[in-house]
Amino acid sequence: MRLISVIGSSTAFPESDEYKFAYKVGKLLASRGFGIVCGGRGGVMEAVCRGAKEENGLTVGIMPSYTGEEANPFVDIKINTGMNWNRNPVVVASGELVIAIGGNYGTLSEIAYSFILGKTVLGYKTHDVEGIIEIYKPEDILNYLPH
Repeated sequence: MRLISVIGSSTAFPESDEYKFAYKVGKLLASRGFGIVCGGRGGVMEAVCRGAKEENGLTVGIMPSYTGEEANPFVDIKINTGMNWNRNPVVVASGELVIAIGGNYGTLSEIAYSFILGKTVLGYKTHDVEGIIEIYKPEDILNYLPH
């Protein structure tokens, strides 16, 4: 299965634009046959996994702990790393494309690793970093999905 990495704030709440956007992204990607890889926790990660699961999509969480107990309920496959934020390069390396939604310093580090790895990064309300392709609605992603 082809995977798309989705990164973003672990503290985005369900009423926020970022959460709602991530949820729609999850639905869109799963409906196109892509699996989701993310950090597996709450916020944007939960939203994208929730949306994907509603379209019978596959979700993979690259977990910060050795137990994966912090996984959101919509993660199908937990990869327990015990690496905390040091797992960030694994999250972005695992997808063919990276979508950044909101986020703080962890997301910023993932954006940097994405560029180091030569990944295309799409961004919605995320860091203002040269090279990020700004998107405004989930459907904008369709122009960048790998064939």
